[in-house]
Amino acid sequence: MSEILDRPTSVLPSRFGYLMGLYAENYARLARLFAPHRLEAGHYVSDPGDGIQVHMHVLERHRYTLELDLSYGFVDERTGLPTPSAQLRMYTDAKQAEAWHCEPGRHLWQVLGPFPEARTVMQHRLRMNSFLNRWLEYLAEQGHSIGTLQRIDEPPKVRYA
Repeated sequence: MSEILDRPTSVLPSRFGYLMGLYAENYARLARLFAPHRLEAGHYVSDPGDGIQVHMHVLERHRYTLELDLSYGFVDERTGLPTPSAQLRMYTDAKQAEAWHCEPGRHLWQVLGPFPEARTVMQHRLRMNSFLNRWLEYLAEQGHSIGTLQRIDEPPKVRYA
């Protein structure tokens, strides 16, 4: 034990290491919850009967990458876009899932500014992926699952919050 304490490096993971761990946990939660890596591209709705539907749009499937949107069926009156929502990428080979955007209708430079510092970008990624992690946990607690997920033929109509 004293060997570990005598090392000059920290025993705790770096921010980057923590973020990569968060990506792995997000992948595991998302895979258990909805198994989007097994679904065809299209629109899906999960309704466990509590009145709050979760909408998932599998946008693109590539050999090792999957892009999807996850949101509730509510629309922000100010922006006219689904809220809350997250744009996700699943890396099936690395078993990682990241929220790469949580503010629909805005680009990252609009959120962080034109030339953000690396530290600012890292903090933003940590916030988005921590949000995704907690949201996926909450959805599982509310009864959402692959069993409550149904494919729909046309994009869902959304309600104003």
